[in-house]
Amino acid sequence: MFALYKKELQAFFFSPFAYVLSALFMLIFSFGFVTSIANLDSNTLKFSFPEFFYNNFFYFIFIIPLLTMRSFADERRGGTEVLLYSSPLSVTQIVLAKFLAITTVFLFMIVLSLFFPIYAACTGKVIWSSLICAYSGFFLWGLVCIALGMLLSSLTGNAIIAAILGEIVMEGLLFLDQFAATKLVETYPHLNSVVTWFSMQRRFIYFSQGMFRLEDLVFFLSAAALVLCWNIFSIEKRRWSHA
Repeated sequence: MFALYKKELQAFFFSPFAYVLSALFMLIFSFGFVTSIANLDSNTLKFSFPEFFYNNFFYFIFIIPLLTMRSFADERRGGTEVLLYSSPLSVTQIVLAKFLAITTVFLFMIVLSLFFPIYAACTGKVIWSSLICAYSGFFLWGLVCIALGMLLSSLTGNAIIAAILGEIVMEGLLFLDQFAATKLVETYPHLNSVVTWFSMQRRFIYFSQGMFRLEDLVFFLSAAALVLCWNIFSIEKRRWSHA
């Protein structure tokens, strides 16, 4: 499993792909950071990193489908899928190795963005407890999106289609709150409570307010694990159907 994990990481870092996406991530982060400070009305600069993450998550989500689009789609398109699944590794190990590799790249991007709070700490004051909560929520939300992106990539042999589907699904998840607030859903209290419970954006609000709740941690980890299991079952089903 470690050999596949290492191979996947090399595929990212031995090509311009990871660096281009990291640069794009930093560009979005930089633009949002500068814009947020420029829009401050007070003479005393008060900037909230948790609020910044919350307000700009729509743009950050755009990066993740680009990270996951090639995870399985390229294997199917290049004809290496059969070789991969006939290796000594189980499907579970294959999925986990790819998931951990993409998560490592995502974590690499997050580490790069620490430049901004460190710079802010040198010139002002940073509430580190609130910052850690915001980064934790952002990372956990990213884990769910990575698992979803991998699942969509495994369902198609075209990486571009996988990326487009990933964008649609992940951006759709951001609007669950708005959907729950519609008159149609509000007329059905039970449906409203279910939609609200599945809203990751509402759960991220607590992280952005500096509150680390065990309930939200379990939700994000369980959601990521559930989607990964779905991915494993989907691949196993296709694998045996072609056997």
